[in-house]
Amino acid sequence: MTLPPLLAPGPALTGDQVSRYSRHLLMPTIGEEGQRRLLAARIAVIGAGGLGSPSLLYLAAAGVGQLTVIDDDVVDGTNLQRQVIHSADDIGRPKVDSAVERVRALNPDVTITGVAEHVTADNAARLLADHDLVLDGSDNFETRYAVADACDELGIPLVWAAVYRTEAHLTVFWTAAPQGWPAPGLRDLFPEPPAPGSVPACGDAGVVGPLVGQIGSMMATEAIKLVTGVGAPLLGRLLFIDVLGATQREIPLVARAPRRERGASAAGPGTGSVSVAEPPATALISPADLAARLAGPDAPFVVDVREAHELADGIVPGAVHLPVATLTGGPAADAGIPTDRDVVLVCRAGPRAHLAATALRTRGFDRLLVLEGGMLAWPDPVPHEAVTR
Repeated sequence: MTLPPLLAPGPALTGDQVSRYSRHLLMPTIGEEGQRRLLAARIAVIGAGGLGSPSLLYLAAAGVGQLTVIDDDVVDGTNLQRQVIHSADDIGRPKVDSAVERVRALNPDVTITGVAEHVTADNAARLLADHDLVLDGSDNFETRYAVADACDELGIPLVWAAVYRTEAHLTVFWTAAPQGWPAPGLRDLFPEPPAPGSVPACGDAGVVGPLVGQIGSMMATEAIKLVTGVGAPLLGRLLFIDVLGATQREIPLVARAPRRERGASAAGPGTGSVSVAEPPATALISPADLAARLAGPDAPFVVDVREAHELADGIVPGAVHLPVATLTGGPAADAGIPTDRDVVLVCRAGPRAHLAATALRTRGFDRLLVLEGGMLAWPDPVPHEAVTR
């Protein structure tokens, strides 16, 4: 089944456009009609940073007719390791200024607007209205949830990604997807944002520069697929990428509750909600409760899903080490995880543990708990003696 194109084709191509986009025109999957759809598209990109830089450059090169870049930050010297849309001469300038300048120089076909505003729950819907599609390259949870909620309200698809050191998640959220297609949103993956400060940004944790280039380019590809109606977009699928292991794994995503119908004016002709049975959310267990249960007769089975190098900071006593990248690889990764007792999943702060729970639940595990706050909240880590599988 192919997803319908997001919008109708624009005017006929000019001679210069036929030459510029000839490599697209040679492809039956895009062709002249697909290129005209791209030229008619209006796409908003949140953030002109690590993910936004390659996304903006490739969308502009592909001939997306109208781009809006929203960012209230200025270029810093530390950005240049990965934010390739900026140069050393741009240090101290607003990011939207240097991004707009670079896009205009790359492709004069593109109309680009820079918005130097901080996206909040109060202004997100206003900023994103009148766009066909949104790419979220932000680096904080306040913005991510504001953008996702606004896209839900407006009925438009959201290409979403998050990067942590050497790992990344990538998916498409669209709660008003056409009938018959999965329609999850961000809150179906993570119902509530983590506590402030519990998940480090790349300025605290670091990130491999080429990884954000890879993911930002993939975000642009997802946008092109949605606009032109080709391929299989990442609707209902979360792609987990481990750049050090050179692996990619998919995790299915479903909506937690039925979606209300949205009008054609919000989401385009033929779109609507998909009613999906609500799966159980993963319950949390506090560090105090887990410590008490580990000392009692009904001790749960603890799985630490962090990477091996993170275990040097200590573990929950008795934990088995099973990295999330391995756990999402398929049923073989479940060997040894019991189904007749509670299983507590642990990561540094919580998101990866929820991701692991999603993968296990799709394979029949239902006695799952996530350590609230992760190892950041665990009061007394013990030296690494976990069993690695």
